[in-house]
Amino acid sequence: MCGLREPLKARHARYASFLDANGEPLDSGLLLYFPAPASYTGDDVVELQAHGSPVLLRALLERVMGLGARPALPGEFTRRAVENGKMNLEQAEAVVACIDAATLRAARQAQRHLQGEFGKKISGLMDVLTGLVAHVEACLDFPEEDIPGLFFDQLRTRLADELLQPIDALLATSDFGERLFQGVTVAIVGAPNVGKSTLLNLLSGRDRAIISPQPGTTRDVLEVDFELHGIPVRLIDTAGLRESADNIEQEGIKRARAAAGTADLVIAMADASNPETWDPGVEADCYVMNKIDLVNSNVDFPAMYHLISAHAGDGIDILIDSLAFRLGDIPAAEEGLLITSSRHRQQIVLARNHLLNGAELLGDSVSMDMAAMEWRRAWSSMGEILGLGDVEHILDRVFSEFCIGK
Repeated sequence: MCGLREPLKARHARYASFLDANGEPLDSGLLLYFPAPASYTGDDVVELQAHGSPVLLRALLERVMGLGARPALPGEFTRRAVENGKMNLEQAEAVVACIDAATLRAARQAQRHLQGEFGKKISGLMDVLTGLVAHVEACLDFPEEDIPGLFFDQLRTRLADELLQPIDALLATSDFGERLFQGVTVAIVGAPNVGKSTLLNLLSGRDRAIISPQPGTTRDVLEVDFELHGIPVRLIDTAGLRESADNIEQEGIKRARAAAGTADLVIAMADASNPETWDPGVEADCYVMNKIDLVNSNVDFPAMYHLISAHAGDGIDILIDSLAFRLGDIPAAEEGLLITSSRHRQQIVLARNHLLNGAELLGDSVSMDMAAMEWRRAWSSMGEILGLGDVEHILDRVFSEFCIGK
């Protein structure tokens, strides 16, 4: 297929002609050879880099298939890397996280997982747990000996300090870590003409919403994506909440209330120059008083409100910081490893429960056997994060989410 007169040299780019079944040139490009195990998958890999024409690429693929190749299954390259010991399952999931990261902050966190930092953290906890189980099983080997109560106290202390405390610290990062990758929805609600569309345009940096002094301009839900401290946010502008005889506006108000009911965070907005809007009439996470530039500075507003002028940009930075805080933002200087996957969180919670169950059983030789069993289950739960043990069902589920060619 390639017009080469010399053997391929490992990891060296080679210019070559790609030939069809009759020996006629299909295209030309670069050819690279990665012998096992020094490849991404751990298998022998040949990479062809051709020109980008869809016609030429299709002909080249047909030629490769004719020589016995087949299309890769979703995630097959990375799955082979896991099965060949090139990476663990948690790192494989980080490959998808790197691809799907919507912000630079998320991408950097995914890179930390891909480099194995999170896996090392989990492996360290598993090593500690292995030591605790070994202590318990050593006692079980000598059932005729009386086990002092101090021994159980020491086990519980090590369990708390070396396992439960770091596990709880990890779990505390999961809400923010998952939001960093899954994103959040923020709905802006309030009476007509309080400045919801102006705030949406200001926060997103785009003129997406029509701004007009005429009440009822926004009649449907308008969505725009932007970043807030590196968190992917879908910001929702909604129809003004009021009584209306207009059927279209009534539907818009219905959708506004529905959006507020499903959003991760709700901003209730009021107009400083119109006291009738100061009672938002909805439950919200953040209350914003807009148009403060239109009123006297000594007006006594309800204490729950952030004071801003969306038109002038006053108070916006403080509002952004407040929104980020309410979304669980961790200051960059304090951001360590985050749990970014619901699967990882579930396995760590399961391991924690087994650890606590085992601790409650410590007390005599009979119950210690059951305690050791609970702690071995905790070890297995954490091991599933890394792909240890019989995890074929997990591999199938994880790699079904990959795209072709990864």
